[in-house]
Amino acid sequence: MSIKQKTSDLQRRMREALMGGGQQAIERQKATGKLTARERIIALLDPKSFHEYDLFVEHAAKDFDMDKKYLPGDGVITGTGTLAGHPVCIYAQDFTVAGGSLGWMHAKKITKIMDHAMKLKVPIIGINDSGGARIQEGVNSLAGYGEIFYRNTQASGVIPQISVILGPCAGGAVYSPALTDFVFVVENISKMFITGPEVIKTVLGEEISMEELGGAKVHAEITGNAHFYAKSEEECFEQIKQLCSYIPWNNMKKAERFPKKAPKTKEYKIENILPADPRMPYDVRHVIKAIADNSEFLEVQELFAANIVIGFGRINGDTVGFVANQPLVLAGVLDVDSSDKAARFIRYCDAFNIPLVTLVDLPGYLPGIDQEHAGVIRHGAKVLYAYSEATVPKITVIMRKAYGGGYIAMCSHHLRADFVFAWPTAEIAVMGPEGAANIIFRKEIMSAENPEEMRRQKVEEYKAKFANPYVAAAYGYIDAVIEPGETRRMLMHSLEISKDKIVEVPMKKHGIPPF
Repeated sequence: MSIKQKTSDLQRRMREALMGGGQQAIERQKATGKLTARERIIALLDPKSFHEYDLFVEHAAKDFDMDKKYLPGDGVITGTGTLAGHPVCIYAQDFTVAGGSLGWMHAKKITKIMDHAMKLKVPIIGINDSGGARIQEGVNSLAGYGEIFYRNTQASGVIPQISVILGPCAGGAVYSPALTDFVFVVENISKMFITGPEVIKTVLGEEISMEELGGAKVHAEITGNAHFYAKSEEECFEQIKQLCSYIPWNNMKKAERFPKKAPKTKEYKIENILPADPRMPYDVRHVIKAIADNSEFLEVQELFAANIVIGFGRINGDTVGFVANQPLVLAGVLDVDSSDKAARFIRYCDAFNIPLVTLVDLPGYLPGIDQEHAGVIRHGAKVLYAYSEATVPKITVIMRKAYGGGYIAMCSHHLRADFVFAWPTAEIAVMGPEGAANIIFRKEIMSAENPEEMRRQKVEEYKAKFANPYVAAAYGYIDAVIEPGETRRMLMHSLEISKDKIVEVPMKKHGIPPF
């Protein structure tokens, strides 16, 4: 065969493989509102940057007449490309080929590109659209999942791992996204569950739709398994690009620096955000936007545990991770879910050299039988552990309430914050004035001729003496009491002088966080 004939043969083979499951399968995929696997990769990466590998890999199954079937690329596309000019490794399961089911060679393609990502120290992006394990391949399918989970764990904290759920992701398959850093879901397209509606109906007699069980909204709002929620695949890809602009490419680097931009102070005037009445709520995201460069803030897990706000912004051109109590929801208390949400984000920022800015306004941990029985002690301890463990620059601003265990947990000096600032409106105490006055002055209030008037007087007395930042400042627990308008300037300075901090930590294999 001549070179020309061999080239023609190659082109023919490529055309066949690139058709995936064939025209009919592609049309069925598009009829459900989904892009094909290759279209997704091309839409996400920089134009003409994608290079595909292992196009001619075939499955190795022989039983159940599988040896007679041709599955192009074994149902998964792998390769490298660039995002904003930076290299990434990527794979996308092709639902048009045997439902994107995972067999041994399918898994080998994924683990091979994951190994490349670890060697090259670049992010790995996985687009999931699969019916699950390929039953015909038996234990080899399970082995494939195990190999992926192992690599997810080894890569954790070394390179960013991003999971995009653009179809079903069921059974054992769900644990790979759960082991990665960020999970993206799309309305009416993403489905994640361990056992589907049919199994639940058979075993438990309960009826529920696929969407209600594990749809995108469920994981964005209720379970917390998803970090970003989009209404279309295109919006999802834009979210991924935005996220990648804030994070470093591996744990040995810092995030890319951008030109410094002033906040939009006409829109977000920091002096006017807090209400005069300390019992009134406000949106803490306005405070973040009053501080961050160009008032830009990428919120993570926006719909889940909304009583705490986490996300990325920039100060003076550098990425920071914001952690802030949200007085709009449950007065900004810490509970089981918000503790999990904050702790995981703090550990991500610490692993990838992203400084932390903590904005404090909370009455403490949420009381109640449900919370106690749900393990608020263990979950709340995760916040203490994460802040104590973190060695990146940690700057805290107490804006209003910082009561009890909440004061300690929200990156106090006692957990080794580098700098703690407080606004004049800060109230730092064991508990709120009303509760404290009822305990401390119980006898005076009960024996008074007018108990309500006495209670009011004692509350005011307590406020004047303890519900302010100056007692904590007198002990050195607050580094400076500042006007709200000084906050960005103080953060810029403290982040700059903390950027090369060195922290000595005890020798150990690893800690035992309160999972």
